[in-house]
Amino acid sequence: MGEEKPYGYAGKIAGINLTNRSVEFIPTSKYAPKYIGGRGICNKIHWDEVGPGVGAFDPENKVILMTGPATGTGIPTGGRTAICGIAPNSLPEQYCWGNIGGWFGAHLKFAGLDGFIIEGKADAPTYVFIDDGEIGFHSAGELWGMLVHDAQRKLEELHGKDVTSLVIGPAGENLVRIASITSSNDNVAAKGGLGAVWGSKNLKAVAVRGTGFVTPFDIPKLLELRRRMGNPQRRLNPIRYKDACAFRPHIRFDMPEGELVKEARVTCSYGCNQRCNLFVLDTKSAFPRKRTNQVHKCIGVYAFKMMNDSGWNPGMTFHTEKNYVPACLWMAGTPPAPDTSDPHLEELNARRIGNTMNFWDGDYDRGNVINDLCTQYGMDKWDVIVWLMTWLIMGKRTGVLSDADFGMEIDPGSEAFMTHILRSIAYREGYWGNLLADGMARAIRTLGKEKYGDTIYKGLISNVVPGKQLDIPISFESAWGHCFHWQGRGYQGINNAAAWLPATLLLMTNTRDAQTNSHIHDTLEYMHAVRDDPCHNPRVAECAIMNEDKAELKESITSCDLQCPNIYWTDMECEMLYAATGIKMTEEELRRYCRRSKNLFRAILIRNHGRTREMEVNEVYPPLRYPDCEGVTVSFEDFNDLVDMYYAGRGWDRKTGWPTRAAYEECDLGDVADALEKIGKAPSR
Repeated sequence: MGEEKPYGYAGKIAGINLTNRSVEFIPTSKYAPKYIGGRGICNKIHWDEVGPGVGAFDPENKVILMTGPATGTGIPTGGRTAICGIAPNSLPEQYCWGNIGGWFGAHLKFAGLDGFIIEGKADAPTYVFIDDGEIGFHSAGELWGMLVHDAQRKLEELHGKDVTSLVIGPAGENLVRIASITSSNDNVAAKGGLGAVWGSKNLKAVAVRGTGFVTPFDIPKLLELRRRMGNPQRRLNPIRYKDACAFRPHIRFDMPEGELVKEARVTCSYGCNQRCNLFVLDTKSAFPRKRTNQVHKCIGVYAFKMMNDSGWNPGMTFHTEKNYVPACLWMAGTPPAPDTSDPHLEELNARRIGNTMNFWDGDYDRGNVINDLCTQYGMDKWDVIVWLMTWLIMGKRTGVLSDADFGMEIDPGSEAFMTHILRSIAYREGYWGNLLADGMARAIRTLGKEKYGDTIYKGLISNVVPGKQLDIPISFESAWGHCFHWQGRGYQGINNAAAWLPATLLLMTNTRDAQTNSHIHDTLEYMHAVRDDPCHNPRVAECAIMNEDKAELKESITSCDLQCPNIYWTDMECEMLYAATGIKMTEEELRRYCRRSKNLFRAILIRNHGRTREMEVNEVYPPLRYPDCEGVTVSFEDFNDLVDMYYAGRGWDRKTGWPTRAAYEECDLGDVADALEKIGKAPSR
C-alpha cells in the first residue's frame, strides 16, 4: 500500500500528545495491510510503544482508537471502531481491547484519519477537535462536570450540528474504574473502564467533523454484500406505541392504565443494514429535564426486571445451514421465517426458560432511571446491573450486607436507592461510593473476598431441572475483574457446556469479558458431537479457536459481532476486505492474519503483564466449580485436559502457555520471538 490514499483507508493515523499539545501524522501504510486495521493495528502500536510497568492512569498509557477498512464504506456492520489501552477495571491492570459503534468512526475517516493515539496528560481539562484533518486543543473547562448528553450538545453548539463526539461523563472525570466513553446512539466503549483513562489525562472529549469520503474498491460487490449479509428484511420501521414492555421474551410487564411505550428500531453504526437496537422515546429521566430518549441493546433491559435469567434456545448459538439466523435478528425480534424442511427445526427453537432469580420485579420508570444514570454519568451498565445490583440483593438476603451499612434500605428495586448509590459512585461520595468506584472486584477484595464475594447464595432455582437449587456465590465475578457473560452460571446461565466451555477458554486468554464480541457460534452437529464429554473432545478447543480468530478478524475489518461470523459463509470476511480495499486474501491468508493478531496480543500479555498458563487457568477455573443451569460442574483435571488441547491447537507450549518460535514465525512475527527470547519469556527451542 503506497503513500497515496488507498481504497478503504483514509491513509493517516494521528499521534496526539496531550502533554505538549503536539500532533504527529503517521501513514497507515506503516501498519496496513499486514495488520489490516482496528484491533490488529492497535496491538502492533501497543507492542511497539508501550512497555512493561505502565499503569492505566500513567501518562505513558496510550489509548489507541482505530477504524477498519470497512468503516465508512457502507459495508454492512462495518461502521465500528476499536479502542484499546491499559484498562483500569481489569484485575490486574492489563492491556485491553474494546469496540464501539455509532457514527464517530465513519466521520473520523471522512475527516481524513484512520485512527488516533492519545498519550500524555493535559495540564487542565481539555478536548480535542478534529476538523477535516486539522487537529486543535481546546479548554474543556466549561464541559468538565457535564453529563454525557449535555457535553455532546455543547460541542454541537460550539462547532456545529455536523460534529460527532466521543465523551466521558462525571464517572470518567472522577476516575471511576467502570467509566465508559460514549458516542452517538448511546454506543459506549465500557469494558475495561477506558473512560477513566481519559479522565486521568484530563481529556473530556474528542469531537470530529468530516466532510470527505472513503472510496471502496468495488461498489457492485459492496451492494451485493448489503443485499446478502444478515438476511436483511428491508421493512419500514414506524414508531410503535405499546401497552406492555417486551424488550425480550422473558422481560414483559403491563404498563399502568393509560400509559404507553413509544419505540422504534435503530442501527448502531454507519452502513449497518439491521435495526437491532431498541429506541425508546419519552421515558423518565433521572435528571431535571424530566423526559429523555434511550437506546437499548442488551443488558439495559434487565434494569426493568430480573425475575428470571435470560432464556436461550440452541438456534441462537448452534446452527444448521437451512436455518442460520444472525444474532442481530434474534436481538431485533425479527428472525426470518424458518425453513420448515429442516428436520432440526424443533430442536433449534426449543426455548429454555432462564433460572428463577426473583431479584427485582418490573418497574418501567425505575428501569429508565437506572439506564439514564449509567448513560449520563458514563458508567458500564453491565457492571452496574449484572454485578452491583445482584450483589447488593444477594448480600442483603444472606446477611452479608445490612441496611445500616448504607444508611437506607438496600433495595435495587427502588428508584431512590439506585439513584443514591449510582450518584455516590460517579462522584466518589462517602465510604461506599468511593469503594465501589474502584470496581466490584477491587471493592470486594478490600472488604474481604471470603465473606463479601464467596458467601453462597441459595436462592437461585433451575428451570432446566425444575426446582433444583443452584448454589452460587453472591458475587457474579468470573475473571480478570469482570463478571459472568454466557458462561453457564451466575447471569446468563442457560447455555450448555458445548457453549460455555469454549467461552471460558476465550476469557482465559483475554483480559476482560470476551463475549461482547466473541459470542460462541458453531453447528448443531458440533453440539451433538461434544455434549457427552466436552472436556475431552478436541472440537471444543477448535470451536474456541475458530470463534476467537473470527473475533480478531471482525474487529480489524471492523465489523459487528451480531452478524459475524457466518459459519456457512466462510469467506464472507474475504469478500468484505476485497470490496473495501481491493486486497484479495484467501481464507487461509486471513486465518494467518488472525493468528498474527492473536499471537501479538499474547506477546504483549507475556512481556508486559507476566501472563502464564498457571496464572490464567487459576483465574478462570474457580467459577466452574459452581453448577450451571443443569447442575453441571467441571473438575480441575478435566478443565486442564481441555486447556492442553487448546494450547496445542494454538501452537503454544503446554507448560507455560507461551507461543513457540514456530508459532510466531508462521505468522511473520519472528522479531517478536527474538524480543521474548532475550528476556526469557519464550519456551526453549
